Amino acid sequence: MTATDPALTALAQGWCALSLLHGRIEAHVERALQAGHGLSVREYSLLDVLSRQHDGDGGHLQMKQVADAVVLSQSATTRLVTRLEDRGLLSRYLCPTDRRGIYTNVSDAGLALLEAARPTNNEALREALDAAASEPDLAPLVRVVRRPDTENEANFRC
Repeated sequence: MTATDPALTALAQGWCALSLLHGRIEAHVERALQAGHGLSVREYSLLDVLSRQHDGDGGHLQMKQVADAVVLSQSATTRLVTRLEDRGLLSRYLCPTDRRGIYTNVSDAGLALLEAARPTNNEALREALDAAASEPDLAPLVRVVRRPDTENEANFRC
């Protein structure tokens, strides 16, 4: 294969389209969440991920798992948790079975903010996808994003 190989060119174009779609969606949702609720996309995602924890077996996430879920490094996730904790939206506590482990829970104020922000997030996401669907290069990606996939739905929560 050479750098001008059609397969490589198509792959690069596909990657550029995916990157463009992601950037547009994230920017649109970010503006809506900031304007309506004073939240960034990352803050919203962190609150959403942590709100889904439960008291059952494996129900609480370790910081590495949280970092993976919000697509940040562990250190960036820790800083984000600290900022939200300083705002009273999260609280940390020691794991009852392993005193070295620290877990994070969403506070009542954090849950209230998340629930208020959820419709804004969903509407901004819909708007961004609607706008992208009208562009020929992005329309196929939008169809994939919108495709119902109940089998993998739980793996891709934001």
